[in-house]
Amino acid sequence: MDKISIIVPCWNEEAALPIYYKEMSRIMGQMDAEFELIFVDDGSADKTLEEMKKLHEIDARCRYLSFSRNFGKEAAIYAGLTHAEGDYIAVMDVDLQDPPSLLPEMYRILKEEDYDSVATRRSTRAGEPVIRSFLARQFYHFINKISKTEIVDGARDYRLMNRKMADAVLQMSEYNRFSKGIFGWVGFKTKWLDFENVERSAGETKWSVWKLFRYSLEGITGFSVVPLALASVLGILFCGLSALVILVIIIRTLVWGDPVSGWPSMACIVFMVSGVQLLCLGILGQYLSKTYLETKHRPIYLLRESSEEGETHADHKR
Repeated sequence: MDKISIIVPCWNEEAALPIYYKEMSRIMGQMDAEFELIFVDDGSADKTLEEMKKLHEIDARCRYLSFSRNFGKEAAIYAGLTHAEGDYIAVMDVDLQDPPSLLPEMYRILKEEDYDSVATRRSTRAGEPVIRSFLARQFYHFINKISKTEIVDGARDYRLMNRKMADAVLQMSEYNRFSKGIFGWVGFKTKWLDFENVERSAGETKWSVWKLFRYSLEGITGFSVVPLALASVLGILFCGLSALVILVIIIRTLVWGDPVSGWPSMACIVFMVSGVQLLCLGILGQYLSKTYLETKHRPIYLLRESSEEGETHADHKR
């Protein structure tokens, strides 16, 4: 019988955990497979870890990993993948915005059809703030224009994949992680399932507009070098423009003999060019900072404790 590992990143989700477990228990009872639920406590400040321990006590299929601090969802996904023992591995959110009811169909597709992964995407963003929806759509449109790795609009981290694809994802052990891009970069045959947006079962979203913006920068700098090329193009463009402006000033001075007029426009040009230079330096700084963090070879996460007796709590290094 196949074993399915479900990786569930959690950060301050004490209210959502019991609801999630109740729904997943119903789904697991419908499927002809063994299960393990790997809950990853991402340095929660509430009683998330206590709820995980309760679930582990009442159901041995529930395992937990607890980080020493908050390392982020990407680190939680990676930690779950490193500890998953199943023939098939799924990643899903605990707030039920990733409907567990899709799992039976996802499992059937992998068993009966020629796919390595079944991924999900939202067909609508009903209930989501308008500004956030607009920015999300623009991000997907932009990154697909500048990156060779396709990232599907509305894609969720929620997917079920076979062991071969999971092992391929684990080989990409970079510190700066962007799972949506990683899943696309490794390739493999993926089938997409659409579903309508679902409201959270409990609690509040942890993704502010600022956090989403920072996350989008991870995706852009991790899977495209176009911004670096853009900085170079801007440099060449403004060098040519400045040469043209200098030529115009020389000709105007020789013809009209008015060397001092136009200083306000010149000041504006100086400010504009300075702004472009700072923008280019900022782009270079983003890539340099990612390179700096990668070269330090810090662990992606640190475990404080886990449900496995005798398991080392030392850092998992790449």
